[in-house]
Amino acid sequence: MNKFVVSLLVGAAFTLGACESTREQFDFSKKAPDEFAVVKRAPLEMPPNFEITAPKPGAPRPQEQSANDMAKSAILGPDSVKASAKANGVSEGEAVLLNKTGAANVSPAIRAKVDAETAEIIKDETPGIDSLKKMVGQNPPEPAPEAVDPVKELERIKQNKAQGKPIGTGKTPKIED
Repeated sequence: MNKFVVSLLVGAAFTLGACESTREQFDFSKKAPDEFAVVKRAPLEMPPNFEITAPKPGAPRPQEQSANDMAKSAILGPDSVKASAKANGVSEGEAVLLNKTGAANVSPAIRAKVDAETAEIIKDETPGIDSLKKMVGQNPPEPAPEAVDPVKELERIKQNKAQGKPIGTGKTPKIED
């Protein structure tokens, strides 16, 4: 009987060990640290005037860079990008983008050039009749749309339905001024 109970317990342990929820509940799985969350800490250093200010709770360490700043300096290189960015009043990323695309060498009169080219295109694509109208100085007014009388139109549609005619049969009543 003793061997039966022991074998039953061992079998139950193997069965429960195979279940995913049991593994999670008893924490049999290995949990590795997040490799992207590990950052290097700056070394401790003594202030130059040997006066130590009291730390503020929750404030970041002043000599330590943020993870974003460390990543930027690793990818973009040291202070060369920072100097050009501060001089132009743009961020470091924008400065790199402008330098790589050649946008820093753009002519300041580009807007005038684009406007002149656009005016030339519009002049070439203007239909002949519009050019003649401008020369003569006549622009005929567009005809105003006529307003439909809703009450009379509803009556007309009901009459057409009652008589078995198509809805569009007859003249549409207009509002007259």
